[in-house]
Amino acid sequence: MEESKKKEMPTRSKAEAQKRADQIRFFRAELELMEKEDILHLEEAQLADVTGYHEGLLARMSEVYDVDTDSRGKSLSLGMRIASFLGALGLAASVFFLFYQFWGRFSTGVQVSILVLAPLIGLAATMYAAYRETTGYFSKLIGLVTFACFVLNFSMLGQIFNIIPTDRAFLVWAAFAFLLAYAADARLLLAAGIMCISFFLSARVGTWSGCYWLHCGERPENFFPAAILLFLVPFFFPHRQYSGFAITYRVFAMLLFFVPVLILSNWGVISYMALEGDYVEIIYQVAGFVFSAAAIWLGIRRGWSDVVTTGNVFFVIFLYTKFFDWWWDWMPKYLFFLIIGLSAILFLLIFKRLRGSTTGRFQEAL
Repeated sequence: MEESKKKEMPTRSKAEAQKRADQIRFFRAELELMEKEDILHLEEAQLADVTGYHEGLLARMSEVYDVDTDSRGKSLSLGMRIASFLGALGLAASVFFLFYQFWGRFSTGVQVSILVLAPLIGLAATMYAAYRETTGYFSKLIGLVTFACFVLNFSMLGQIFNIIPTDRAFLVWAAFAFLLAYAADARLLLAAGIMCISFFLSARVGTWSGCYWLHCGERPENFFPAAILLFLVPFFFPHRQYSGFAITYRVFAMLLFFVPVLILSNWGVISYMALEGDYVEIIYQVAGFVFSAAAIWLGIRRGWSDVVTTGNVFFVIFLYTKFFDWWWDWMPKYLFFLIIGLSAILFLLIFKRLRGSTTGRFQEAL
């Protein structure tokens, strides 16, 4: 029954259903405002048809996807997400301390059985909750606890059998986190999977270049391949049925790229480049400005506000870092902060002009 209702509606996911519900709410508010200003008045029959259609559509979307149809519902949903996250943290911590409290009383066979069965039971519970529950709060809560159990259990199995630590553990953790994330539509689990796979890829790159995998962070350039791969994921897999997954991939990819660039622009001696540290810093300083500006341009062109925001943040960080390097030691402090303020005003004017040109193109398209 529920599957047939999903097919009948013009939406394929909860994210699309929520976007449609928001559009209906904005349409009603705008229509009410236009009626008050005596711009547009629908006939009673037309208004009844539009209202009936919207009410029926909202009712079906609420039943199937549990969307928020008003601002009060959105506020309550935010509170429920926070409660779900805190509940997952509390339960995960409880499981952790429970293991260490009574773990020594069990035999090796019982310990191994618990460590193997606990994640499987949690995975089954997550899948069942995701299938039965429309809101997704409990499936995400169970998924977070299951992932915490899996990481803990994997580590404890290594201790029991005296297994040498390896970076392949992050690959296994990433696969399990991705499985739970896509099953429960949970961005937090997706972020956990992205961090695990990023560390695995970076450790692999570091190992291929001759360093021990635990020391991959000593060479920030090891994170560049992971950043590029993660940024390309939404291009090949748009994730239209998952709320915020594409944004999560892009933001983490940009963080994995720009943070190492920022580090290398200040400490060039830790780079793989066979150049003097000062030259390496100059190269990465230029790269920081160029790629952050390119990110802003790409975000505006593609309509990715997350990419625009992240590019803006790092462009400003790179710029103010250079201001500090150039002028802080010899310039009077009042003059230094005056330049900071004037540069902020300059950014406002530039962004205002960009916004105006974007709006102008939109009006021409109409």
